[in-house]
Parts: sequence; structure tokens; C-alpha cells
Amino acid sequence: METYGNQHIQEIPLSSPFFHGKVERFLRANGLRMEALDSYYTLENADGDILAGAGLRKDVIQCVAVAPEARSEGLTAPLISHIIAAAAGRGVTCLKVFTKVENTGIFESLGFHVLAQAPQAVLMENGRGLEQYCAYLKSVRRSGKSGVVVMNANPFTLGHRYLLDRALEQVDTLYIIPVKEDVSRFPYADRKAMIEAGAPEGVLVVEGSDYQISHATFPTYFLKDLSDAAPNQMRLDLDMFARHIAPALGVSVRFVGSEPTDALTARYNELMKEVLPIDVVEIPRLCCPERSEESISASAVRAYLDAGDYVSASALVPESSRPYLKADLANRALLKELDTPGKPGLVGPDSNGAHSDMDYALMRKAISALYPFWAPMADAGSVAELRELGLKAEKAMLSATGGVNTHKGAIYALGLALYDTDHIAETAKAMPREGVKERPGIKGARDVAEEGYQALFQDWLPYYRSTRDCRKTLLLIMSALDDTCVIRRVGYDRARQVKEEAKAVLEDVGQLPSLCEKYAAEGISPGGSADMLALTIFIDSIKD
Repeated sequence: METYGNQHIQEIPLSSPFFHGKVERFLRANGLRMEALDSYYTLENADGDILAGAGLRKDVIQCVAVAPEARSEGLTAPLISHIIAAAAGRGVTCLKVFTKVENTGIFESLGFHVLAQAPQAVLMENGRGLEQYCAYLKSVRRSGKSGVVVMNANPFTLGHRYLLDRALEQVDTLYIIPVKEDVSRFPYADRKAMIEAGAPEGVLVVEGSDYQISHATFPTYFLKDLSDAAPNQMRLDLDMFARHIAPALGVSVRFVGSEPTDALTARYNELMKEVLPIDVVEIPRLCCPERSEESISASAVRAYLDAGDYVSASALVPESSRPYLKADLANRALLKELDTPGKPGLVGPDSNGAHSDMDYALMRKAISALYPFWAPMADAGSVAELRELGLKAEKAMLSATGGVNTHKGAIYALGLALYDTDHIAETAKAMPREGVKERPGIKGARDVAEEGYQALFQDWLPYYRSTRDCRKTLLLIMSALDDTCVIRRVGYDRARQVKEEAKAVLEDVGQLPSLCEKYAAEGISPGGSADMLALTIFIDSIKD
């Protein structure tokens, strides 16, 4: 804790509802609203009232405020100096600050310079980040008439492709700047890859940055909140583009898609036409072939994915985007299985089941580690490539969990389904059998896969579709599957009893809580059945 005068600079624990509310009230009293922050630092008086405060989110200082009664005491400079030192201790040496225009002089005295300005806000930086990014843009610049599209592509759709096709007809060179901020459903790396794969030949996809539509320039964009703060942030973002990005690329026109439903983006488009010193061309959205009154949009694709409807979602995207949709649904299936409470012996949101080595947070961590491998598996060119990806996914999982095997079976099962849902048996038979040793008479994961998951398609999937009940479907799977996870823990005879117990509880679900207690005490964990539940959920979303 650093002392300044009679006050102490301290970090407020924002995870505490009490302190979060305290900061929120302080900001509201000073004409600001609470943003999503990583940390918040304050100077307080002897009574615990906040006199001055400033927050940090990644590399951006935000929510800088001083109480009216303390504005003559020079508290901002030592507070910001403290934050600069704290950020440097975390390895962040180039900071930006989003603040009121009247604070410009204070930050200039601390080594910041103005990047962009709006009537009620200014964005400043104390490093050379923007200078270096513009130098990169100049290095890829081409001659001739050029235009630019800034897009989030969350995910990349046929509507995006249509926009780029129409824009490319009007310029010699078309640059695409993907939104780099990683708060969208699809991560930046995937969105950029989808754009590169789906864009027409001749466009140039450049690296995104924190200097266009980011938490630094336009945080409200990601909240889709057309509040009083939004127009100010829009002007700041557009001023940044006009001052730096457009000149670096040498573009004379910016292309945008029309926005019939999102009020925030529609207002951004209008403001773009008002303030940018270059031409702004708005291209009407492409409509759905079967529903001409609806335009193709990324939000529509996400809605279909939320509903587990790959068929409808895939109809709105180019083929190159489809592996990423499947990856999203594989991730959804694992999360849906994990988020199901009341599973006997298994980790869920309500219990660690029979496990002392894993919990809900660890399982979430493992699922996140696996996500980057699903799209490459769906797009793999051979069984050998699929196997190699599976091994890498397993390695990433074990690294994320400290060596705990949380999803090895799911990697195998989902990998087969992602690669070729219609020919799972053939793919499984083509996979090497090394290390596969099961007791005679027991159908292990490999055997079940080589049969093409017959029970899944004949029994489990129809049952799940008729009930939409994950717990009951799990019990049905447990009653039929030779679960090698159970066999390895308690032996074949007890595993056979587990199948009978699951069948009995399926007929009387009121007995499920006692079964959960019993399996937790005995150390029985039907992990193979959990993998098959996730696979069932995934297949349900993929197959019409």
C-alpha cells in the first residue's frame, strides 16, 4: 500500500459485491459508469470515502474520477503513477487511457500522448503501439484505389462474403481488418482464419489491433448498448480510424453492411458517414434464400448454434466456416454434459461426484484447452492427421489439468464424429489399435466406435430427442454401456450391478439422489457414459 499525503493508494477487491458496489456508486456520483475492469485503485479519506479512483483493464486505464471536494489536491497524478508501476510489474509497459478531455494535461505530464479525441472523451497512450501498428499497415499497402472493411465475423457468413464481393468490385485493393478484441463467441484466431478462408481472391486480410473497435476505443460495442456513452465512443473510434488507420493504408472508401436490426451498429454506420473524411459505402444485406424478409447475419447463425441446429446454421455460412460451427457445437456438448446436475459419481455444477482429483473449475479449464482442436479435427485431411490432432489435444488437456485425465474418451469420440459423422465405424477401424486392451466380452470405447455407435443412433439419440433430459439419457447410457471407467475402478462384477442400478433408477428417478451419494462414497465414476452423453448431444445438434 502506497502512501500519498494522509491517504493510502490501495487496490479494491472488485470480486467483493460490497466493494464493487462502493466503486460503482463513486463512479456514478462522478458522472461515470462502471466498466468491466481487472483492478481498481483508490485514494480514500479517514472515513473510508473514495476521494480518487482509476481502473485497469488489460492495458487500458479507465474509470478515472476524483470527488469534487478533492479536485484541488492533485491526487490523479500519484494514483496514475501507481497504476503505471503496477502494470509494469505485470509486464505491461505500453498503457492506454480512456478518460475525460479535461484530464488530458494531467496525463500528458505523465508521458501520455493523444491518439484520438471525441467531444467528451480522449484516448491516450504512453508507448509506441499505434505508431508500430501503422508502420505495419504501411508495409502491406498496395497501389491503386483501395477500400477497407472492418468486421467482427462472429462467425464469417455468406452475408460477409456478399459484402466483400460487392466492395471488391469498386476498388483495386480491398483490405479487411478483423476486430481483434477477444470477447466474441469465436476467438480472434478463428474469426481471422474464417475470413481468410472465406473471402474472395484478391482481398488482403491484415492483422487486427487494439486501435479499432476494442475495449480501448469502443467498449460499448461489445455490450450492444446504445446508451449516452455510445455516441462518444463511436466518435473516438472513428477519429482513431480517420487520423491513423485510413492514412496508413491509403484507403479512400470504407465499406459497411446495412444494419436493419442492431440499433448500435446502425447508429455507428450513420455517424461514420457524418464524420469520416473518406467515402462511406453502405451495401444492403444479403437475404436468406428461403426467407427473403430476413437478412443473413452472424447473430442468426449464433442463435441456431444456441439451439443446437447445425443444419440451419451451416446454410448461412460458406463451407470454409463450417468446421468452426462444428467446433462450437462440440464445445457446447461438453459444457452441457458438465453443467448437468445430479449425475451419479460425476463432476457437475453441484458436486465433484466420486472425484478428489477434479472439480467443476478444472473440467471447464480442460474443455477450454480442447476447444482449439475441434475445428482442425473437423477439417482434417486424413485419419493420420486426425490421430495426430487427438494426441495434441490430449497433451493440451493434461497440461491444463496438471496431468488429470478429464476428457480422453471425449477426445476420441468427438474427434471421430467431427471428422466424418456418417462414417464413424470406418474411421474408427482405420485408427491404430496400439495400447487398447479390454477384457474379453467387454465392449470398450474402440469396439463401440467400430460398430458405428449403434446404441447411440438406435436408442440414446431418439430417447434424448424425445425427452431433452440429460440426466435420464445418462442413466439410459449407463444401463447399456460397458463403462470401462467403472470397470477399472471397481471391477467387472460391480460394473454389471451399476448397469442394473442405472436401469432401476431410470424407472424411478426419485432414487437418483441416493444413487449419487452411494457412487460418491464407493468411488464409482461412469466417465465413459458421460463421454457418450456429450457425443449424443453433439450428434443431436449435427444430424437433422
